[in-house]
Amino acid sequence: MRNFEGKVAVITGGASGIGFAVARALGRRGAKLVLADIERDVLMDAVHILESEGVEAIAAVTDVSDRGSVADLADATWARFDAVHLVMHNAGVAVFGAVQEMTPNDWDWTLGVNLNGPIYGVEAFLPRMLAEGYEGHMVFTASFAGLVPNRDLGPYNVAKAGVIALGESVRKDLRDTPISASVLCPMRVESNIDFSARNRPIVLGGAAANRSYTDEERGALQGRTLDTDAVAELVLQGVADDRLYIHTHREAQAYFDARASRISQAFHAAL
Repeated sequence: MRNFEGKVAVITGGASGIGFAVARALGRRGAKLVLADIERDVLMDAVHILESEGVEAIAAVTDVSDRGSVADLADATWARFDAVHLVMHNAGVAVFGAVQEMTPNDWDWTLGVNLNGPIYGVEAFLPRMLAEGYEGHMVFTASFAGLVPNRDLGPYNVAKAGVIALGESVRKDLRDTPISASVLCPMRVESNIDFSARNRPIVLGGAAANRSYTDEERGALQGRTLDTDAVAELVLQGVADDRLYIHTHREAQAYFDARASRISQAFHAAL
């Protein structure tokens, strides 16, 4: 998909961070936007900004961890625009701490948003997109943590590894169709994910159940923190080039290569 003019794009977690940056980049290219987010006030502000920039956009308050809510998002999109060309499965949350300290609620919340959300998005959008026969694309926001797990991010690592596998599976199964898929694997990007506990449901522990990185821990993280606008341009170029993997940080390659080497060397002991 090299031309975004007039295309309809749906972005979950679209009110801030990477999602909103991609929305603005698409808007500048003439796309029509459906922003989905669980934070109503922030979502409405984001849509108003897009409208002030001359972009046709609507808001859809959506809980991606709820299959019915994602189905409603799809229905609202087709009701307004009667087409979908691009879906970015982008909503994400994180719980920090050692894996042995994670509670069932930590796992349920993290997997519900980060992994079930994209699964529900595939269920709600992909069959209808295929039935329309249009050129289309799905972008799955995973993380470099899905390729090389980070310490103290167990549920997040597991969820993002699943998102990578989901994106790869969609890409393979869509061969010989007009729809393709990409997986975004960023390291640190300017966003609010460190403070995602603000949206953690009370039934899953609420905000008090989360802890964020300390300033010392945040300072020890590897890699640069990139601007979301630069990442948004990478995403759209990756879609235009039909790349399966969209990486953001060159310095991440060394960590991936080291992991790949360990995996490869382990085959020496295989039967």
